[in-house]
Amino acid sequence: MARRLLQFFALWTTVISVGQCCPQLCSCQDKFAHQFADCAYKDLLVVPVGLPSNVTTVSLSANKIKLLKSKTFINITQVTSLWLAHNEIVTIESDTLAPLIQLRNLDISHNKIVNFPWEDLRNLTALQLLKMNNNEMVNLPKDAFSTLKDLRSLRINHNKFTTIVQGTFNALASMSHLQIFNNPFTCSCNLEWLRDWIATTKISIPEPKSILCEAPEHLKGSMVTNIPKLDCESPSVKITYQPNIENTELYEGYMVMLNCEITGSPKPQVSWEVTAGNQNYLFPLPAAGEINDLPINDKTTNNRFLVFRNGSLIIPRMSKKEDGNYSCSAVNDVGKAERSVKVVMAGTQKHAIDSKIDSTEKIRPSVKKPTGPNSVITGIKPAEKTKGSPEGSPDKNDGTGEVGGVSKGPTFASKCGVRDSSEYISNHAFNLSLDDLKQYTFDFGVIALEVSETEAKVQLNPLQLPSSKSNLHLSHTENQETVNKEPLGLLPVLIQ
Repeated sequence: MARRLLQFFALWTTVISVGQCCPQLCSCQDKFAHQFADCAYKDLLVVPVGLPSNVTTVSLSANKIKLLKSKTFINITQVTSLWLAHNEIVTIESDTLAPLIQLRNLDISHNKIVNFPWEDLRNLTALQLLKMNNNEMVNLPKDAFSTLKDLRSLRINHNKFTTIVQGTFNALASMSHLQIFNNPFTCSCNLEWLRDWIATTKISIPEPKSILCEAPEHLKGSMVTNIPKLDCESPSVKITYQPNIENTELYEGYMVMLNCEITGSPKPQVSWEVTAGNQNYLFPLPAAGEINDLPINDKTTNNRFLVFRNGSLIIPRMSKKEDGNYSCSAVNDVGKAERSVKVVMAGTQKHAIDSKIDSTEKIRPSVKKPTGPNSVITGIKPAEKTKGSPEGSPDKNDGTGEVGGVSKGPTFASKCGVRDSSEYISNHAFNLSLDDLKQYTFDFGVIALEVSETEAKVQLNPLQLPSSKSNLHLSHTENQETVNKEPLGLLPVLIQ
């Protein structure tokens, strides 16, 4: 019996000695029912191995530690205070701090941390003091402190935060002290809330005169609390299109034009995203620069899509490959907006998500193609010749007055001066292939859309740039200069 007691005592002594071991360069001791491990000022390059498993306070300050690996503290999960200030820490791997669920005090100030594993803080619900000041952190997620309801003091001053998202501090119900000074804040619309919040919060925010704007240039050096009222408007997006894809059957070879109209202040950054087939394309529009008629992506997609600086996206030749979703998004400091339309060739379901877009007259394409040299794009047939009539004069017996059956009487000839070279213009050009379309575009590249007895609305063809004088006679309300200035507009043209 006595022998067994001696064996048990020896085993217990071994367990105690293992549990209370201490790394060689550290000093470990018990004080007031707390276990301290003092490893400060030891020129350590890494966190030492072999800290007591029951240690509650670990001081590693003023060393030369550069990296904290994910399993560094996995064996000392009873730690309530961890001091890591004044090291050379650049990287903290994910899950390094997550096991320390009893941690109340964490000091990682005066290091070189750029990317902090913010997700680790979700486990540290007992945290009361968090010192992260004097680092090089840039991004502060909105939900970084969402679980820290007991946090009382937060210090993120002397970092490189350019903004703080509204709502970042909402979950900090116990917060009484917050240091955010000496950060290079960009004083734009998304920081107006901070100006108002500082003025009304009961939390102590020291050194307000050091909470300054770094940008924009005209506000550099100004106190955040003195930011003037800014003109801020969240983005809105509207997509218009030609033809009206809600009620028009799109056949192969059609040209489809989508235009993204945006508003917002500051001016939003706009981009088109196209998901067609199994591929995804992103076309960001330049935020500034010269506006011209050249597409910004003419080499990226083999001209399947033409995206212009004014927000227009053109599908020059529709095919099954272009079936898909077309989204335009706009982002500024205030928020983000996005609209989408679905473009589908005939024979499959089609739907437009943007329900606010004004509808235009339904276009009914003809499946017949022109057969004669004077027979232009189908939709309105050239006048048939009759015996005794001058060549090219309209048939007097046809007076329907409708698009596709235009009234053809002497009045038309007297008003417009029909000549031997006159041709009738189609009410649309979308039923032809791209190659067929080119031979019927006018010299400065127009496509006829709507026709009446005396004039036609035409749309300049973006596939053909101006090359010579047009053989069309513009009405008295328009002139050639207007045509060149409005390459995508609709112009009335006298029919000759």
